[in-house]
Amino acid sequence: MQTMTNSEGYDVGSYLALAECGILSPDDKIELLEGLIVSMAPASPLHDAVVHHVGELLARKLPAGTLVRTQTTFLAGTKSAVEPDAAVLPGRNSDYLRRHPSKAHLLVEVSDSSLPQDRLTKAAIYARAGISAYWIVNLRDHSVECFTEPDQVGRSYMQVVRATATVRLPLPAFPEIRFEADELFPQDAED
Repeated sequence: MQTMTNSEGYDVGSYLALAECGILSPDDKIELLEGLIVSMAPASPLHDAVVHHVGELLARKLPAGTLVRTQTTFLAGTKSAVEPDAAVLPGRNSDYLRRHPSKAHLLVEVSDSSLPQDRLTKAAIYARAGISAYWIVNLRDHSVECFTEPDQVGRSYMQVVRATATVRLPLPAFPEIRFEADELFPQDAED
């Protein structure tokens, strides 16, 4: 993983300005994490398939009109512009024509090689941003790590649960909707 920074780190405004003036391109696989521009590893076919599956599952199970986006920019404070694999956002898509979202009901990362960064760096960023639910779909051990009850000052989540099989995933914004860990993994074509 390669990082790029200026002497004081970037804020969201200066990071987005790099794209507006053409220094960064939409094809660059990067994120701004705590003021550092960080490159992302190329996605595996499994990662891409799970991201697509999770996005479809969320859109299918959540109430009609719930906004689900995959792999788009999310502003998590003044020093982080992240690219979560899936986001359940308040409002309508038209609310984000001129600004990136900065509030979410749920952010999801599909994780293999990025697992340490997703558990440590991104969990702290999302907790500080007050994201009420953060799920890591852990491809290494076929589980979902669920983070809830953010402590914004402490930059951590008070509740962390590792879910497998039919264990229910917490989603405070939609407590009536049931998600189970296994649902977030597509069925193998050979099953």
